[in-house]
Amino acid sequence: MKIKSLTWGESITTKTNSRKVATAFGLDVSSVLLFVAVGRRNHNEGNTIAGVVDVALPFLIALIVAWTTSQAWRKPSVLPTGIIVWLITVVLGLLLRNLVFDRGIALPFVIVATLTLGFLLVGWRAIFRLIRFRRS
Repeated sequence: MKIKSLTWGESITTKTNSRKVATAFGLDVSSVLLFVAVGRRNHNEGNTIAGVVDVALPFLIALIVAWTTSQAWRKPSVLPTGIIVWLITVVLGLLLRNLVFDRGIALPFVIVATLTLGFLLVGWRAIFRLIRFRRS
């Protein structure tokens, strides 16, 4: 059932869905930025905003492509969406990093990126699912 809002003329369900999509996308972006910030810190590269964004850019571009191609906004917080977003983000992010941004992708980096981004991008969705399951 849709209830009209008096201020904007949108349905409440549309506002709620927009908020959920924005939150999910924000968590995914935060996951990529956290991955990069921790990696830069572990390698003593510093965590300036410009440095983090520079390293994160191929993965952020890949994340946007992942959201677009998978239509993640339809069911942003479910595990299958997270798995698709994770796989596209990792594969395309690594390809962009190597071919467009001319940065290395040594095997240990590929392994760490795959596991860490999987833990972060799928992990928050698994926690969300567990919370929803316990509430019901």
